[in-house]
Amino acid sequence: MPFKKKLSFDANGDGEVKYTEKNGDDCYELSHSLEMDMQSRYSAPKQAHWLLRRIFILTWIRSYDRSQAFADLIAGITLGLTIIPQSIAYAALAGLSSEYGLYSAFIGSIIYVFFGTIPQVSIGPTSLMAIMTLQFCADKPVQIVIVLAFLAGFVELLMGVFQLGFIVSFIPAPVTKAFTSGTAVIVVLAQIKSLLGIRLKKVPSIGDYFTNIHLSDAILGITCICLLLALRLLSQVKFKQDTPLTQRLKKVLWYISISRNALIVFFSGLMVYIWVHKSSMEAVPFALSSKVASAMPSIKLPPFAFEHQNRTYVFTDILHELGSGVILVPIVAVLANVAIAKAFVKDGKLDASQEMLTLGLCNLAGSFFSAMPTCGAFTRSAVSQASGVRTPMAGIYTGLIVLSALSILTPYFQYIPRSSLAAVLIAAVVFMIDLTPIKELWRTNKKDFFSWTGSLVMCLVAGVEMGLLFGIVVSMICILLRLGNPRIEVSLKQWESQYYVHIEPQSDIFYTGVDMLRTEIVAACQLYRNDFPIVVQCSRFMQFDATFVEMLNAVAKELANDNVVLVLQHMSLKQQQMLPVTSNIRFCNEDQELFPQEAKQ
Repeated sequence: MPFKKKLSFDANGDGEVKYTEKNGDDCYELSHSLEMDMQSRYSAPKQAHWLLRRIFILTWIRSYDRSQAFADLIAGITLGLTIIPQSIAYAALAGLSSEYGLYSAFIGSIIYVFFGTIPQVSIGPTSLMAIMTLQFCADKPVQIVIVLAFLAGFVELLMGVFQLGFIVSFIPAPVTKAFTSGTAVIVVLAQIKSLLGIRLKKVPSIGDYFTNIHLSDAILGITCICLLLALRLLSQVKFKQDTPLTQRLKKVLWYISISRNALIVFFSGLMVYIWVHKSSMEAVPFALSSKVASAMPSIKLPPFAFEHQNRTYVFTDILHELGSGVILVPIVAVLANVAIAKAFVKDGKLDASQEMLTLGLCNLAGSFFSAMPTCGAFTRSAVSQASGVRTPMAGIYTGLIVLSALSILTPYFQYIPRSSLAAVLIAAVVFMIDLTPIKELWRTNKKDFFSWTGSLVMCLVAGVEMGLLFGIVVSMICILLRLGNPRIEVSLKQWESQYYVHIEPQSDIFYTGVDMLRTEIVAACQLYRNDFPIVVQCSRFMQFDATFVEMLNAVAKELANDNVVLVLQHMSLKQQQMLPVTSNIRFCNEDQELFPQEAKQ
């Protein structure tokens, strides 16, 4: 006769009520009543109405007060002074003129006020989105960039609606680090030419590379980088005494430090402006930004069909031109945005689906204002945090400052030297290059090391999208290998005077690992000459289905031919009921139940 399953369930704490197959229904009713009693005492807090969770401003605007408004005003102005030079530089990195960066900066900031959940997150152009845009839209009409923003927003919106945030979980941390470092290296290499004033579209040789350096551009660019790095260190200045004067001075140094990008762009542009008005535009020895033709953006549909250089583009042509960018750009944007949100969220309560919905809306709305693809930026989020931001309302002030810059400053964008913008970009991304995994991962996890190395090399050689795709594929292959080859420990154990073969999975077993488990059982029987019972630990059987049942039946029949008992330990009652009744299969929980006759003696 098979063992009876004796799952102990002490309802009253006196050890008298036991849960077995015979009294299972009674114990179920008892446990169910206890559960209902506990639920009446403890209930989960009510969830906010779906409208409040989706239009998130409705959850905090009713308690918005003067102190919060003042803090958001300061943070919004500070962020506005940070995002303007960044937007101009990132537009140049993407191969676009300055105004497209500013179009992308104001609309995302304003949309996030109404739907965003993390006050520190700042939606706008980033180095990551700029390099992705350059990757898929280089030497293509600007209309394709705008349609890419629309399609990215549409995909992100769908990901939020269908709660597909789990996709990001398939991208492991080493791949993310490699992708970020690879992107930063590409940005630096792409801006070296502008930094040194090299005007060649293609560099035929190393010799030509150095002979085409313009000394004036190189001096200005290197000087700007040195100043940016020096200003960056101002925020880390420490005083021996902590007095009100030193605290105010430290605050002033901090504001100067976070405004370093704006200061460099402003003073380099001012220098060129004075130079031009004292002599002429042709006398300026620096390569300058392109002239901005338009100022304030106008609302219009994304150009799903347009004409460019005697060629008519329709929507299918645009999709063909963008290729895999339609999927990769939104996935990378979501990956970056969720990572930033996780870094600043309070109490770990992050609604990833809402963040994806919001990012989708920002990009969809941006495409109606001729914007490039956007997402959150860690540097700007850190500036918001340090500025004391309290709610997403700071985005309103940031957006207004950007709009003011569009209406007032656009005629002056042409005076900004390209070498100073290149310096801003290089100084911003160079600290994203993280090579610590080389030593750390090699010591701790060789698989992650090769995943990181392969992704980084692929980013540099074949492009950032191929590097990310390589990392995802390697990760998926590792998961499939782990599912198909679970770790199983086989050992010979003893209980009292009886020996038995104990087979215990060290990882969860799904149907994909059933054959491996069967192989281990057969190998154990051959090793121990069928002299001992086989005890299989079943607590890590996941999604117990027909594949498991078929395997256990086949193993039981094989063992029955050699008079070997198969004992299934810690198998749930529901799983037991799926197996046919056979004298060769027994069930138990504790070790003392393995040999009941021995225990009775």
